[in-house]
Amino acid sequence: MKLIRASAILALMTLPASAFDLQGHRGARGLAPENTIPGFETALRIGVTTLELDTAMTRDGVLVVSHDSQLNPEHTRGPDGAFLKEQGPAIRSLTFAELQRYDVGRIQPGTAYAARFSTQKGADDVRIPALTEVFDLVKRNNADHIRFNIETKLTPTSGADTPDPEAFAAALVKAIQDANLTKRASIQSFDWRTLMATKRIAPEIERVCLTIQSPGEDNIQSGKPGPSPWTAGLDIDEHGGSVPRLVKAADCAVWSPYYRNVTATLVKEAHGLGLKVIPWTVNEMADLELMYQTGIDGIISDYPDRARAALPKGVAAPKPVSIK
Repeated sequence: MKLIRASAILALMTLPASAFDLQGHRGARGLAPENTIPGFETALRIGVTTLELDTAMTRDGVLVVSHDSQLNPEHTRGPDGAFLKEQGPAIRSLTFAELQRYDVGRIQPGTAYAARFSTQKGADDVRIPALTEVFDLVKRNNADHIRFNIETKLTPTSGADTPDPEAFAAALVKAIQDANLTKRASIQSFDWRTLMATKRIAPEIERVCLTIQSPGEDNIQSGKPGPSPWTAGLDIDEHGGSVPRLVKAADCAVWSPYYRNVTATLVKEAHGLGLKVIPWTVNEMADLELMYQTGIDGIISDYPDRARAALPKGVAAPKPVSIK
């Protein structure tokens, strides 16, 4: 084990300074409101390689940055200034103008979210941004080195609450192309149907296969009859039960697994297939250090400051951005 760890750290240390991909999850969710302009500014000030974010679509076709397809009462206040008492309307049912009436800058006290992210610094008058606003933030601050890892938030059962996979992929591809970010953006999803659609529409845009294999959440469903509804018709059991081989069959360039599913052996297998491995969402120092020892190519964290602090000696940290 010590030899594996030493060789993995040596591999990290010999990468070019820009090669290790440190991603701020939903901006910097542990420190600032998730998926918001203040959150992305926080991540940029700390210094990341990539802004990781989620997308939804309004009724009038605007791509917006939100993890939830329906407004989340744990961090959403209505036009009256009060936290929503229950799950709010689907973003897909609102126009962009209607969506701007809601404030997502603070966590509702007493919720599980508040307990989990007690260090998040809230703010008032914070709105769900359009995706173009995030692109503009980076452009306005001359941060041409920053990448975008953009997730399509949909599920096999989300129905009318989200766009269909083809429409979702087409809208996101167009937004990326219109912003001239084809070489600086990747599209990721747990529901690989949008990844397959992206491959057909714009194969030049990097695709990231997200995976999780846990008792309560499992989009791979190894050992079950037929393919998982999440993997666009691909069946892991036809690929030797190997997640890296399944990801390769999906023609993703990056495998992004839940960090508790990562081992040095799996990372080595993925690298042998030409895949990059970037686990999510790694927040505690001990877990960060353990992940670095497996030889991963990047990391996604709610606390990009911790992810930087835990980098092995000799691995260059991304440069911070001065926000105008």
